[in-house]
Amino acid sequence: MLQPPPSSPQIAAVPAQRVPTRDRDQDAPWHTEAVCRRDEAGLFFAPSKEPTAARLSREEAAKRVCARCPVMVECREHALLQPEPYGVWGGLTAAERRVVL
Repeated sequence: MLQPPPSSPQIAAVPAQRVPTRDRDQDAPWHTEAVCRRDEAGLFFAPSKEPTAARLSREEAAKRVCARCPVMVECREHALLQPEPYGVWGGLTAAERRVVL
């Protein structure tokens, strides 16, 4: 019997299985291959007094960048282990990371 989906969204801290998207130089730091290095940094961090609608839109755009990043899992792990208090890291906002922790 099928179960209905949970009423609140679940946030996976780390995907259950790592699927390498491509071979990487194991000696290079993970962040050298981060897609966000080529995008506007302002997309990932909120400006002072940002209106809620603008913040939500910016965070969704940042998450779309994260979704295509080959090192998203490493980035998320870093943000959870540090823990990073601000910004979108590994597809999670600071608020989402606080829920996971």
